[in-house]
Amino acid sequence: MANPVDDVIRQFMMPKAVAITGRSSSITNSFINSIIPVVIPTPEEIRRALEILDMTEQVRCAYCADPHTEWDHLRPLVINKQPTGYISEIHNLVPSCGKCNQSKGNKHWRVWMLGSSPLSPASRGVFDLDVLALRLEQYEAWSAPTRLDFASLAGPALWAEHWDHHRRILGLMQEAQVVATSIRESVRAGYLAQAPTRYSATD
Repeated sequence: MANPVDDVIRQFMMPKAVAITGRSSSITNSFINSIIPVVIPTPEEIRRALEILDMTEQVRCAYCADPHTEWDHLRPLVINKQPTGYISEIHNLVPSCGKCNQSKGNKHWRVWMLGSSPLSPASRGVFDLDVLALRLEQYEAWSAPTRLDFASLAGPALWAEHWDHHRRILGLMQEAQVVATSIRESVRAGYLAQAPTRYSATD
């Protein structure tokens, strides 16, 4: 019988070194999400949204029917590192569980929900997907969500300034990565000088 410790040893993998530039997507998403308006719904609007989703008795994830933990943007706010024009408002929000919210990302809800993405409702074998999808279709038909041309509303000067800040921050991140890599190599060299027989990492 295999020893579970031996299995862990065979499969052991060191965490990868963190890269400052590896956070560039998060920075871009922050630059987009920071300019998206948030419209707080009235209690009546929330109640109506839940009625359409058939959740007057119990609020569950609109995608898989698990207990809900948050509200997800039905239509993505960001695609291809650009704002879609949708905003945070009740007409573009549905109850969701964290698992579905993370898995869906910026995909179209139907393509993701019925597709084979990891942790999608279809890939998890969620029951009554057709019923859930129909409710979401009815929700989409309830009221057209707001969609704005952010660049036009901001004006060319302000819009250009915002994205110039983005470009400069990403440039600084690249410069910082060069310095961080040099520091890591210096620290590694110091470690090798103290314990050359133990260290065999290649990163």
